[in-house]
Amino acid sequence: MSDRADRPYLRPGRDWTTRRAILAILALQIAMAVVLAGRDLVAALPDLISPARQPTLDTPVAPGDQTRRFRPGDLPARPAVQDPARQTRLPDPGRMPSRLRFTAGADGILLLTGAIAPGDAARFEEALSDPDDSPSIIRLHSTGGSVADALAIGRAVRGAEIATVMEAGDICLSACPYILAGGVSRTVDDAAMVGVHQHYFGENTALPAFLAVEDIQRGQAEVMAHLDAMDVDVRVMRHAMATPPDEIYILLPEELLDYRMVFDPAADGAGG
Repeated sequence: MSDRADRPYLRPGRDWTTRRAILAILALQIAMAVVLAGRDLVAALPDLISPARQPTLDTPVAPGDQTRRFRPGDLPARPAVQDPARQTRLPDPGRMPSRLRFTAGADGILLLTGAIAPGDAARFEEALSDPDDSPSIIRLHSTGGSVADALAIGRAVRGAEIATVMEAGDICLSACPYILAGGVSRTVDDAAMVGVHQHYFGENTALPAFLAVEDIQRGQAEVMAHLDAMDVDVRVMRHAMATPPDEIYILLPEELLDYRMVFDPAADGAGG
């Protein structure tokens, strides 16, 4: 007996038509996915070939010329800064620790140095847990990193009523300003550097833009809510949202004052 006798009854014309329809739908879905992914790839291709045409971070900024190239793992070296309070030298941007380093200094100052890695917010909470050694001032020198951890650290700084400061030569880039914003008072030396730009949000930073929109919108809303809660003018986000992730917008001293990233409650009360 033929093998065909063991098979279910087939209706060649109808089954072949159904199969062709299913294959056609599958092919159409694949083609749409390729087109959508290809569109994002084509749009990103110029940046992949030549990521940023801006000057390097060590080039001085001026009004209207404040955007600089930004690659956290490949930042240009700047002269190491002598820290009189601790007799140590702060690392230049190209030699930052891969996660925040907490260094206790004189006069209740806690220096936060390095990139902000996932889990650093929990480590910071531990650093604040000793009531006998609680800092009154947080000094920042960071290239940024995890937005979620930076926001959590900023909230912890505000909850503990700690001031934030930056001295000459310090940098606070990318997500770091969200920690700076947490200070009950915020002081930034004119020779320090504060910079903002767009962030990646969500687990997968390689998702096409049309799939990442929800994560981006949710993340930006959280950032703006944080700044507003810290009494920082959310207009600063205009510069962040207009600056791609491989570039950084350096805020001028007058902008830091205008957006209240620099804030002295005593002077503000006197002025009111």
